[in-house]
Amino acid sequence: MAIVKIPLSQLGGRTAKPISDRALQPAFTALPPLSLYIHWPWCVRKCPYCDFNSHEYGAEQGATTVDEATEAAYVQALLCDLESHLPQVWGRRVYTVFIGGGTPSLMRPQALDTLLAGIRARLPLEADAEITLEANPGTVEAGRFASFAAAGVNRISVGVQSFQPDLLRAVGRIHDGEQARAAVEAAVAAVPRVNVDIMYGLPQQTLAQATADIDTAISLGAGHISAYHMTLEANTYFHRYPPPLPEDDLIADMHEQHLSQLAGAGFTHYETSAYAKPNQRSQHNQNYWTFGDYIGIGAGAHGKISFPDRIIRTVKHKHPKAYLDALQTGQFLQQEETVSAKE
Repeated sequence: MAIVKIPLSQLGGRTAKPISDRALQPAFTALPPLSLYIHWPWCVRKCPYCDFNSHEYGAEQGATTVDEATEAAYVQALLCDLESHLPQVWGRRVYTVFIGGGTPSLMRPQALDTLLAGIRARLPLEADAEITLEANPGTVEAGRFASFAAAGVNRISVGVQSFQPDLLRAVGRIHDGEQARAAVEAAVAAVPRVNVDIMYGLPQQTLAQATADIDTAISLGAGHISAYHMTLEANTYFHRYPPPLPEDDLIADMHEQHLSQLAGAGFTHYETSAYAKPNQRSQHNQNYWTFGDYIGIGAGAHGKISFPDRIIRTVKHKHPKAYLDALQTGQFLQQEETVSAKE
């Protein structure tokens, strides 16, 4: 890609007049790679540290996921949402797909198959495209991994956070250590690329516990590990009621220990919180980091699409009900803006 640059000779030194925003607009000779992000907004339970667009569904009735009719309507909405973007991306191939949430592994395999088939029918998807599904541990979900793989998923990202029961309880997770191990093992058996999310700096966590979590993730065969420092984000339960977190120096020791462990096991630290073995880097996340384009569909999904002379950013209706209501109007957009030259 090429950006119009103004030669210094045209600036006139100290007497230069301000250059208009229009003069600085991009002029792309080639557009960046294109990805697709799909948001599934429902979880069994909202975690106290989570500030993502996730919603409990029917918790008061004991429901763990959406009913089939709602799920089918949501898949239909996703495909209609995608169709609204097609004129903006005619002829462009899609290299990665990421299904995030929420907990998209709660989706029934038949619904996921319908969704991915619908995407292939509407977009030129690369034959070897990376297709990632986020998953949370649990025996019901883990048993679906083989079906997800049959539908086309070739990368699973498992939100373990910790393998230790006391730490899992402290951060409000609904799985235990054995379920976490079983989920990673099932993912490794089902698909060629597996990420394990680990958090450190958890309430009253020790260095030994932080070390053990990384060792366990490595031993289970994950080719990619994301090690996140837990932060108290605004608009979360933990932000309102902070738990007893380790001291900053201890958290720094955990980070240094993780760097040493993962390097020793053959992982490269290639992004802020991401470590990968050879050929295991997240292609989708790398596209974000290198300013690639991405269509965002689903409740609250963000997108970025480039044109030869401009870049637009999009945001979809955030609440699942508002997003589903858009099926009747076709108006899934909550916001669309052209990125200014300054931005």
